[in-house]
Amino acid sequence: MKSLGVNWFIEGHIDFEHKKYILLDYLQEINRHFDKSKLYPNLTDLIFHYNNLIDFKHNKSVLQQAFPQRLSKADIEAVKLTYQKIIQDDNSMHEIEHIIGYAINKMDSSIQVGKELYDFVESRINIDPVGVVPLTPYYGYFSLRNGDTKTNWVYEYQITIFESKDDKYRGINVQFVDTFEESIATTPEAIKIKLITSRNHLANPAVYYVQSDMMFPLEQTLLPVAKRSLVKYISAA
Repeated sequence: MKSLGVNWFIEGHIDFEHKKYILLDYLQEINRHFDKSKLYPNLTDLIFHYNNLIDFKHNKSVLQQAFPQRLSKADIEAVKLTYQKIIQDDNSMHEIEHIIGYAINKMDSSIQVGKELYDFVESRINIDPVGVVPLTPYYGYFSLRNGDTKTNWVYEYQITIFESKDDKYRGINVQFVDTFEESIATTPEAIKIKLITSRNHLANPAVYYVQSDMMFPLEQTLLPVAKRSLVKYISAA
C-alpha cells in the first residue's frame, strides 16, 4: 500500500498542486482496496492521517504534535527552526491551510466509504455462544467461518480494558490456534470440546461461533471486523 509520511503536507516543497497530486494518488489506492472489500490497514491509516491534519489545523502553534516519532532530538531541533520559519511566512502558511482544507475534505469522503463498508461487513456477521458462557467471558476462543466455506479459523482471544483520561475502552488480543473443516462430526460444539481438552491453560473459557453469510478477505476485512463485533457482543451481554 502506498503511504503518506506523517508530515507529508509540510515536508519538502510546499505547493498545493504538488501536494494535491500526492494526496489523490494515495486516495486512489485506498479506494481501490475498498472496492475489493479490503478494509485494513487502509482505513486505520486513512483515519490516522485525517486526525493528524485536524490536530495540526487546531494546534499550529504546538509544533511538537506534528513531529514524526522517528526523529531524534537533533532532528527535532532542526525541524523546529523550519516550522518556525513556515509559521512566520504568511504565504507558506496560507498554502498549508489550503492543502489541509482540501485534504480533510477528500479524506472525509474516503473515510465515509470505508465506514459504510465496515457497517456492511458487520451486518453480515452473526455471533453465537457455544454451550454455557462463563460469568467472566473476557477470555476464551472463537471460531470464524467465512461465508459458505467449511473452514473454521479458530483463535484464542483476551479482552483488555485500558483507560484514557476521560473514559474506559475495551480492546481485544487474538492468537491464531488452528483450522477445522466443519462437518456433521466436526461441529462448533465438537471444536469446543477439542479445544478444552487439548489446551488446558485456560480455565473455563468462553467459546463463540462467528460466521459471515458472505465471503470477505479474511485478514484485511473479516477478522478485524469480527474481533470488534465480538467485543461489542460480549460487552453488551
